[in-house]
Amino acid sequence: MSEQSYINQKVPEQLSIQQVAFLRPFIWLAYAWQDLIRHPIASLAYGFAVSALLLVIFFVTSLNIYVIVASISGFMLIGPIMAAGLCELSRRNENDEAVGFDESIDGLQHCQSSLTRFAGILLGFSALWFLLSGLVLSLTVGDIAPPLDQTMWGNFLTLVTPSQLLLYAIVGGILACIAFVVSVVSVPAIIDNSLSSADAMAVSFKATLDNLPTMLVWAFLIVLLSAVGFVTFLIGMIIIYPLLGHATWHAYRDMVKNQT
Repeated sequence: MSEQSYINQKVPEQLSIQQVAFLRPFIWLAYAWQDLIRHPIASLAYGFAVSALLLVIFFVTSLNIYVIVASISGFMLIGPIMAAGLCELSRRNENDEAVGFDESIDGLQHCQSSLTRFAGILLGFSALWFLLSGLVLSLTVGDIAPPLDQTMWGNFLTLVTPSQLLLYAIVGGILACIAFVVSVVSVPAIIDNSLSSADAMAVSFKATLDNLPTMLVWAFLIVLLSAVGFVTFLIGMIIIYPLLGHATWHAYRDMVKNQT
């Protein structure tokens, strides 16, 4: 199905989109913190897993700034699908069901097909960004990637012009915006209603359009907290990733109501 078809897809009749307050994302994070402290072992297991995965990626690609930048950006794009288990933990906690890491995995079996298709879509975004970021960086700093220790932070900025940085930001920003719009509540919508990936993306698209100022705040918080996770050498990500995953569930519960 084409991107335009996803955009034109109608929100399922049993669901309605609610408008929420501008600063509501801070409440989602507060609820997420409550979820995390209620079942810390299961929640932090996801944080440890994600941090370990990113550490392996950074270790393998530690001499190539292109791959590192693309990997970080790719993680930001596919992060929502990796948080499916955290959304399931929050759903179970809300419904007084058994809460644990194994239960959060088993609870996703009923919507495995839709989640797999949605994961494929996000992986497509990530692969596209990986290719485009490599192309943009190659055009801006040359064909041979400089060593990481010569390109981190300020030194990297000396190798590129402001216009080159702007081009890189525009390319990444466009893909990130598209991915955010179609994924902001897609995973919890699939889990809670057994929706198809197309229907879930339509719900997410409509929720974003109807709550645009709120979504701008939420996107800013996601980027800010993720940045904290990375600059703390992924130690902070152990807590931040579960926090964002649980908050995604509460964002969905606030903005999407089931009429049945």
